[in-house]
Amino acid sequence: MLNILLGLVPILLLLAGLVLMDSFKLLRPVALAAALAWGGFVALANQPLHNWLLDGGMSLATLTRYAAPVAEEVGTIGFIAFLLARRKIGFLIDAAVLGFAAGTGFAVVENFVFLQALADAPTALWLVRGLGTATLHGATTAIAAVVAKGFQEQRGLPLPASLASGVALAIVIHSAYNHLLLPPLASTILLLLALPLVLMAIFDRGEKAASAWVGEGLDLDLERLDALVSQQFNESNFGVYLRELKTRFEGPVVADMVCLLRLQLELSVQARALLMARQAGLELTVDDDLDEALAEMAFLRKSIGTTGLLALKPLQVSTRGAEFHHHLLEQQRRRPTEPRSRA
Repeated sequence: MLNILLGLVPILLLLAGLVLMDSFKLLRPVALAAALAWGGFVALANQPLHNWLLDGGMSLATLTRYAAPVAEEVGTIGFIAFLLARRKIGFLIDAAVLGFAAGTGFAVVENFVFLQALADAPTALWLVRGLGTATLHGATTAIAAVVAKGFQEQRGLPLPASLASGVALAIVIHSAYNHLLLPPLASTILLLLALPLVLMAIFDRGEKAASAWVGEGLDLDLERLDALVSQQFNESNFGVYLRELKTRFEGPVVADMVCLLRLQLELSVQARALLMARQAGLELTVDDDLDEALAEMAFLRKSIGTTGLLALKPLQVSTRGAEFHHHLLEQQRRRPTEPRSRA
């Protein structure tokens, strides 16, 4: 029983701590469960792969130091890659928690398999595996997810390049740990000291970036929306730019551009206000006409066409955050609306 507790419980407690630290609470339990399940699936899938490599003549040292880190990190990041491709991760904090959850799922299943195979192993082994190796799996996947999200969002790198950067860093950390440069217990202590500090720094930066996105972005969107519906619209930056577009596009297309811009701004304001309220411990309801607004936006995009959408990029109608706004609002509609205590 002690071995089971040491091998499985610490990493689950760390994951619970990360979830509680997130003030926005954007991640639904089903998303966390899916990340855990994916990590567990990757752990099970890696067992026959490792056996096949060993049967093929690969040494155990080569497997643990090089092949296993590559296979495990590439596999575990798969769920995060899927969410990033669909624009379902909005902030670095969400990427960190989901990445840690996927790594936790991997660690729990891997340790459970080892517990069955090495039932008589000394308690010291499960202390190292539960506090060291398991934490490594969670932290490296979290770091890979954060790097991928950050490079995609802040540097504008394509998703494959962003993922490759994050996974490469995770592989280096994983491989260095498996090289046993220090005694196992010393490596575990170092890991427990270093990686939580890294995760705390990520959370601090992510919280600040999220708060800035909510507060400053809300003010800017409200200014834009006010300019769009005001009588002085023609003299605003929006109006001047759209008048220039009339020389390149037909009048009805430009009118659709104005409608699309208005809808984008309205949904952005709703999404940011929702997060601001949630940070204060409240839950807001989503407008009943959300489906109609999303359907109208899809129609307008099709009507405007690819060239027209590219022309609207300076007005930030086609921002990378737009799809996340929609995802956030649709997600909120499924949540209970009772006030949430922050005690």
